[in-house]
Amino acid sequence: MIETPRLFLRGWRDSDRQPFAAMNADPAVREYLGPVQTRAETDADIDRLAAMQASHGHSFWAMERQEDGRFLGFCGLKIAPERIPGIEGAIEIGWRLARHAWGVGYAREAAEASLKWGFANLPVDRIIAITTPANVRSWGLMLRLGMVRRNDLDFAHPALAADEPLSAHITYELSRQ
Repeated sequence: MIETPRLFLRGWRDSDRQPFAAMNADPAVREYLGPVQTRAETDADIDRLAAMQASHGHSFWAMERQEDGRFLGFCGLKIAPERIPGIEGAIEIGWRLARHAWGVGYAREAAEASLKWGFANLPVDRIIAITTPANVRSWGLMLRLGMVRRNDLDFAHPALAADEPLSAHITYELSRQ
């Protein structure tokens, strides 16, 4: 679907299930997302993302390295979670990479391509990103992408208890240029 100098962002395949499950079973990958996931939970995530792609024309796409076809994680655009004032219905960019793919610029390369695709193909004036305050790597990338912190859109995640450490979320936004 989207090609960058080193990556393909594409629809999900059955062959992605095992490496995505391994990635979601890694506590370091899940540090700011919640508990590690089972294979069944990961399969359900892939099914949801594939359904989003089918119904909306975009989702968090599988990320593949061109050089060798290795699955690296995901990056892309989806509709933001419901029940969150200020961002409900917005387009959200997100990424998650396997630990072996950290630190070499894949997330930024994929995110820049996803943002470019979103503003070229979707009727939106902004794209948001959310993370937990402790996830410095993630919000650091948001800043490098030119996104701006929107303190007024920070929220407690509705799927988590208010006293859950991962409940607090911060929001960044990139406006159409």
